[in-house]
Amino acid sequence: MGLLDLLFGNKTKKIQDFTSRDAVILDVRSKAEYNSGAIPGSKHIPLQQVASKISEIKKWNKPVITCCASGMRSGSAAAILKSNGIEAMNGGGWQSLYQKL
Repeated sequence: MGLLDLLFGNKTKKIQDFTSRDAVILDVRSKAEYNSGAIPGSKHIPLQQVASKISEIKKWNKPVITCCASGMRSGSAAAILKSNGIEAMNGGGWQSLYQKL
């Protein structure tokens, strides 16, 4: 385990754990950003709508990996989901997350 893993946790291992449990990839970018390229099979809910869609997201009954362009919005989305009792993690930027999947 490297120093960065100690400080920040091993995101790749956590992503593998979530995907092994059939996690949903939730892209929280704008519609235009999402339409310009996204992870195949991902769900799209812009960050501004995540809080109002909590009941819908809970019905998925699966862990959620959030992503966006850089990781800032997905971090906010993951925090919103966690505060509402949904198992979630910030997957960061969608392109780097796609490479880890």
